[in-house]
Amino acid sequence: MMDAFRAVFWSFFGVRKKKEYDKDAKTLSPQAVIAAGIVSTLLFVLALLALVKFITR
Repeated sequence: MMDAFRAVFWSFFGVRKKKEYDKDAKTLSPQAVIAAGIVSTLLFVLALLALVKFITR
C-alpha cells in the first residue's frame, strides 16, 4: 500500500521516471492506486483548507 501512496505522491508533481512507472504498472493493483489517490486528494484538500483558515484569521 505504501508503494501506491508513493506513486500517487509523485504523480501529483508529474515527476516519474519511465523505469519506476513501468515497475509500478506491473506491481500495483488499480484498486490500491485508486484508494491511495482518493485518500491523498482528501488529505491535500483538507491541508489547503486548514492553511487558508490559518492565514485568514
